[in-house]
Amino acid sequence: MALLSGFSKFNRRQRLDYIVKNSDLKDTKALEINDYSAHDQELYNEMIENYIGNFPLPLGVVTNMLINGEWMIVPFVTEESSVIAAAAKAAKFWAGRGGFKATILGTTKKGQIHFTWNGQPLHITQQFTRIREKLYAATRDLTHKMGERGGGIRDIQLVDKTYDLPGYYQIDVSFGTADAMGANFINSCLEKMACALQQTDELNIGETKVDIIMSILSNYTPESLVSCRVECPITKLDGWNNKLSFNEFATKFKLSVDIANVDRSRAVTHNKGIFNGIDAVLQATGNDCRATAAAAHAYASRDGSYKSLNAITLTKETFAYELQLPLSIGTVGGITQIHPVVKIALDILKNPDAQKLMMIAVAAGMASNFAAIASLITSGIQAGHMKMHLSNILNQLKVNSFEKERAIEYFSVRAVSYDAVEDYILNLRETI
Repeated sequence: MALLSGFSKFNRRQRLDYIVKNSDLKDTKALEINDYSAHDQELYNEMIENYIGNFPLPLGVVTNMLINGEWMIVPFVTEESSVIAAAAKAAKFWAGRGGFKATILGTTKKGQIHFTWNGQPLHITQQFTRIREKLYAATRDLTHKMGERGGGIRDIQLVDKTYDLPGYYQIDVSFGTADAMGANFINSCLEKMACALQQTDELNIGETKVDIIMSILSNYTPESLVSCRVECPITKLDGWNNKLSFNEFATKFKLSVDIANVDRSRAVTHNKGIFNGIDAVLQATGNDCRATAAAAHAYASRDGSYKSLNAITLTKETFAYELQLPLSIGTVGGITQIHPVVKIALDILKNPDAQKLMMIAVAAGMASNFAAIASLITSGIQAGHMKMHLSNILNQLKVNSFEKERAIEYFSVRAVSYDAVEDYILNLRETI
């Protein structure tokens, strides 16, 4: 695979042929993409309660994603018209400048047992070494197979929270979950530990007792971290468009990130641009984008104020831009092995393990964020977005093929808005 131009001009069959040729997706599976909502109704019925039907979202791909030297076609599921176009533009831009360099910084996930205990804090601290061994023992039947895959329980710690709430403690448990997101594994282990804790002789003596409040994983995973970096000489930044010189582009880009670090209102929108890409990949691969977004937003506030998830370094010679965030996702478990379109998306990605998928997702987030900022500081966000949104407006107005063709031609050199398109179509209909 090499740098590709004109993919958006391909028809659907040509796009699928290209993907089949350059991924693990088989042609027979590619043809099933249109049919998924008509089949396997029993399967979908068992995924949720009160099932009544399916809610399709568009599945597209971003080409020219060069990640750690490997060319990738990345599936995006999104309803926002400009997301794929923006990410694809950024992917192509950075492919000519070394691509995206992604790194896994950690894969540890966490769960907690929240409980109260009415004894002396010194006693529970002194007994915890013995208690910890009982907690490990309580989960051995659950951790055996996970251990064979390189996961399992990594640590168990007591956290004294009595200064926050009277008698309140936590058992803080660190996990490795290999290629699974691991929620069911973590929660099952925690519930086994909670039963053992409630029965331990060291803490349940007479009127002194453990009262379990809840046992649950934490979606805040600051030790399951991934980063992505792009870097090039400043002189190479002049390829985005002709609105700004490379020095002006670099300076304004850095200022946009600086603003996101001092203004919460801008920071939220800045980080949302990252999740335009990350969520699209996670939706396509059957992962929980709600959990990952919650973790990332908490991580953006880790220093006491909400800031950009990106860091930028600008010198006279070099532009370097980095994204670091927690990401707890998987490629096995959940719906990854049963949802037919998720399996197709993973085939397109050549069936990555969880760590590789983390790097793909963060690169997608970097591409989306870079494209958004680059557009904001040059042509503005609405010019490109509304051009992509034109088709949605025309569909709302129920135009025919002739009207659509004329409108696309007319607005190719004009600003798009709902009112302008509606006026044009109404005038067009009056003249026919």
